[in-house]
Amino acid sequence: MSDLYFILAGIVVGFAVGVTGVGGGSLMTPILISVLGVPAQIAIGTDLLYASISKFCGSAVHAKKLNIVWSVVFWLALGSIPASFATTWALNHFFSSANEYKKILTLVLGFMLTLTGISIVFRSKIEDFFQRIRLKRNQEASIARDDFSDPYDVKNNIPVLIMGVVLGVLVTLSSVGAGAFGVMALLLLFPNLPMIRIIGSDVAHAVLLTLVAGLGHLFSGNVDFHILTFLLIGAIPAIIAGTLLSSSLPERIIRPILGITLLLLGINFLVNPSKEKPHKVETHPVATSPVSLSTSS
Repeated sequence: MSDLYFILAGIVVGFAVGVTGVGGGSLMTPILISVLGVPAQIAIGTDLLYASISKFCGSAVHAKKLNIVWSVVFWLALGSIPASFATTWALNHFFSSANEYKKILTLVLGFMLTLTGISIVFRSKIEDFFQRIRLKRNQEASIARDDFSDPYDVKNNIPVLIMGVVLGVLVTLSSVGAGAFGVMALLLLFPNLPMIRIIGSDVAHAVLLTLVAGLGHLFSGNVDFHILTFLLIGAIPAIIAGTLLSSSLPERIIRPILGITLLLLGINFLVNPSKEKPHKVETHPVATSPVSLSTSS
């Protein structure tokens, strides 16, 4: 029955992603931990590889449509990938007990879920705010529409690099943030960049970051390929179905519900970072972690 639960989790998350575009990690990791009782480190590590695989198809579509600003992706990755490796190394060397390891992961997960929930609930207001900034800058600089072909300014390399470092640390610790948080960061850094190119660049970077972070957790023994397989079995067709139905479903209703749910989950993880979950399922880590993978709190 546990395999069926993982398939159902993949279906629920995949459909939600297809309909709303909300990142899978924001939903999948808390479902694995809170509903299916998977240990936090296994849930996060497995979800990172799940996210990398599920986002790859989306990035390929964006690349074909020329929606990716590769210079932005390069500078984000230049910061995020080394930061991800460093974060994994620090986890394995400075957190000697399973309780410490689980607590830091769960606290960061709670913080990122709270942040993601807020960004989803107030997404329209945030986008309107940045749209006003775009219009104001365009009017002041008398920018013609054709000038949007390459709005990336090289003087922003350092802020993009720093943002990559922040994303590398937070995504490696929580599996959350490569999507919603990354988009908001790019909106802040590049208010003149068309939204479709922000999304395309964020998705392309998310594939790289979640893959590297997932491999780091893999070498630490925090990935369960058994769970990963069944999640993908449920998620891939559900993402396709959700995408096809997205135009006919009330996204304005679904998005706030998802945002409030993530916000409440995030607050719960912050308040109870080491709370024992009542229902546990067997996991199959592929390697022995330097940190004990005991599921006890």
